[in-house]
Order: sequence, then C-alpha cells, then structure tokens
Amino acid sequence: MRHLRVAGPVPRAALALAAVLAVAAPTTARPPQPPTTVEISPGACGTPWPHPHPGTQTFVLHNTSATATEARLVDRAGAVHAEAEALAPGTHRQLRARLGPGSYAFVCLPDDADAVTGPTVRITAPVRGSGGGPAAVPVRLDDLIPPALDYQRWIGARMDGLVTATDALRAAVDSGDTAAARAAWLPAHLDYERMGAAYGAFGDAGRAVDGTTAGLPGGVRDPGFTGFHRVEHGLWHGEHGPDLRRAAHRLDTDVRTLRATWEQSRMDPAQLGLRAHEILEDTLEHELTGRTDYGSGSTLATARANLDGTRAVLDRLRPLLRGRYPGLDGLDRRIARAGALLDRQGPRPGHPRWTPLARLARTDRERLDAAVADLVERLAPVAALCEPRRAP
Repeated sequence: MRHLRVAGPVPRAALALAAVLAVAAPTTARPPQPPTTVEISPGACGTPWPHPHPGTQTFVLHNTSATATEARLVDRAGAVHAEAEALAPGTHRQLRARLGPGSYAFVCLPDDADAVTGPTVRITAPVRGSGGGPAAVPVRLDDLIPPALDYQRWIGARMDGLVTATDALRAAVDSGDTAAARAAWLPAHLDYERMGAAYGAFGDAGRAVDGTTAGLPGGVRDPGFTGFHRVEHGLWHGEHGPDLRRAAHRLDTDVRTLRATWEQSRMDPAQLGLRAHEILEDTLEHELTGRTDYGSGSTLATARANLDGTRAVLDRLRPLLRGRYPGLDGLDRRIARAGALLDRQGPRPGHPRWTPLARLARTDRERLDAAVADLVERLAPVAALCEPRRAP
C-alpha cells in the first residue's frame, strides 16, 4: 500500500451523492419527459417547477446569481436525491432524479452566504413503477469525528506490536541469519500495512518507513530509499554487511519515531471514507501488479493486509453507512469473497509461503483482479457518502 497519494476532496462530478447510489436503483419505463428549467439563486431557489411528476425527471439548473452556488434536491426528511456543486454564475447544468410520491424542494447554497430552501413541491400522482430513487441524508463533519477518534485509538494500540516486530527484524539482520531475517520481515511489514487509512497522517515518518524507489533517481541504490522495501531488497538480493544493517536500524528508528509522533497526530475526519476507497485502489494499482515487490514475492500477503485495513475503516463507518448505502451488505460479502481468494494463496500444509504474484495461475489472477476491482467500485460510494456536506 502506497501512502504517498495526496488526497483532496472526492470530485463530485464523478462521485455525486445520488449518482453513486443509483447503481442499485432500477430504471422506470415511463416515457422521457421534457426537461424542467429551474432557477438557482438566493431569491428564486428552485422556481419555477410547473410540472412535477413521479418517475425520472430531468432539470436544467440555471444559476442567475452573481456567485457560484451548490444546489440540492431534497425530500421532507432532508435526504438528497440529486446535487450539483460549483454551479458558476450564468451557467446551466442538467440534473436528473427519480422521484416517487412525496414532498421535495431545492436547496441553494451560495458561496459565502446562507443557504436558501425553495418552495416545496408535492408529487401525489403515483403511477406504476414510479417509486423514488436512492437518496441519503448528508453526513456532517461532526458525524465523522467519533469514528475517526476511534480509528486513531485503534492505530495507537497497534503501534507497540509494530515496534516489537521491527525490533525482531533488526535483531535478525544483526545476527547475519538471512533466513531468520526474511521470516521476521513479513510479519513486521504486514503489521504496518494493516494501518492503511492512517498513512495520510503519518507524514514524513510514514514515507521513511514504507517508501519505494518511485521518483528516486538512484533507484534501489538511492540514499533516499529507506524502510521496509529497502530491507526487503537487501534480504532477497544477497546483500550482507553494514549497509543492510544500517537499513534495518534506520527502519527500526523510523518506526519508533512513528509511534512517538502518533500520539500528537490528528487524522482529518473528512478523509476517513476516502481512505477506505484508496486502500484497495492502491492495492489494485501497486500490489496486484507486482510494482512493490522488491524480492520477497509477498505482494499477495500485502493485499490481504490491505483488505484487513479496509475492513477496519468500514467497521467504524458502518453506523453512518447503515440507512445511507443500500449496497453495504453486498460490499461485506464481496470483501469476504476477496479475502477467501487471497487466503487460498497463503501458507497452508505443504505450501509454507505466500504464492508469488508471478506464479499465480492465470485464472486465479483474473479472479483476484476482478474481485478487488469490483471492491474499488463498491467503495466509491463510501467515499462519496462520507464526504461531509455543508449544512443547509
């Protein structure tokens, strides 16, 4: 798992709240209706709306104000059925929503101004197949603080185990016993990989612990190449002597620094849902392509640890996702399936090590790639739903 990604807000053009939920929504057979143009401005939010009807409705939002504005279509409970961000002054944008019987209104949230709720429109003429589409009550930043704090405590509780495992690796390297050092390397590395959502908060200490040669002009010989992968390269490429020992001692020191600085670190609660998505996105890009294999052939074990790390984040977000993400149970089943596929390549009687990626049967590799790619898609709604929205 790479921790070097600089993550910004999830682009709502790709992960809009209603759009990501729509994957679970059936379509209706109602003939297409002409678009309804509505005004988006503080003085005329969501007007006029002359022909409300059940089923899929297409709106053309026209921002007539002098400032950029966000617009949401909400129901009586405050659940968002569709949204548009950063609607520039004077521009038009199309928005689609599937609406069932109920009460709806547009909410306009202009930059640097109070939100305005437009007139309520009631849909009362149900037709066959006109049930409403998916919608979710927005998550607020305050909602994310308790799960973020709980996750921080979970990471803190794992730090001592990581230090102990890295100490054992350093001692084995010092002893000159390559077999023992190789055996100690993987448990220590996996302890770190399971902390996937914390990488953004680790900062320079995290880059020192698990950096790769990416961007280093000297490659594996570059002085900036440190951490688990530097020791891995040495152990599996016949390196002995003071350089390897220095790398192992540097790793041990950097892990201890990581533990010491974590007590003062603060995770951004707004990033927690995004991290759940990024962990396996990066796994697909790096571990399942072999780009992070520096000789140990253990990238499938790393992928399994990343899956554990994803589940650790989801467990803390689960109370927020219940009732907001109808695909949550399906996501849990797919995580279990991907875990089973990976476990088949792990240590077992007669097969004491993880299968190297290069030796994975083609069918097994295709199934695994497909399973993780599927999870990346299913985790995209988690990132979008857990992006905190401005309160109306």
